Amino acid sequence: MSRSPVQQAAMLVGAVFLLVGVLGFIPGITTNYDAMEFAEHHSEAKLLGLFQVSILHNLVHLLFGIAGLAMARAAATARTFLIGGGVIYLALWLYGLIIDEDSAANFVPLNTADNWLHFVLGIGMIALGFLLARGTNPTRGR
Repeated sequence: MSRSPVQQAAMLVGAVFLLVGVLGFIPGITTNYDAMEFAEHHSEAKLLGLFQVSILHNLVHLLFGIAGLAMARAAATARTFLIGGGVIYLALWLYGLIIDEDSAANFVPLNTADNWLHFVLGIGMIALGFLLARGTNPTRGR
């Protein structure tokens, strides 16, 4: 069974989220691993030494990955994953810009690198969802 481009994109994005979620739990790939917190701005762990992570942050990546792989089974749900996930990431980007990084509101936690990655992810996922779904019948499995 061949997959449509939007399904392939959702599968790839889901796989990358799974990989990032797993890598966030690997010492060395995540610096200051011993300073990782469950969910607060005091977590000093950084994926690739750049992106602030916590246990919650890594779990969210894993869940997004699972959702992407599951929703890649049909074109309509793959499109929903990409566009809906993109909207969520743009909302997270705005949230990261608005909150004070040192406040309790930064429970994910987020830093400047996370914020701009979320912006790129949001725009990219939405673009993939719209551009790759053109010409596919959303009511069909492909």
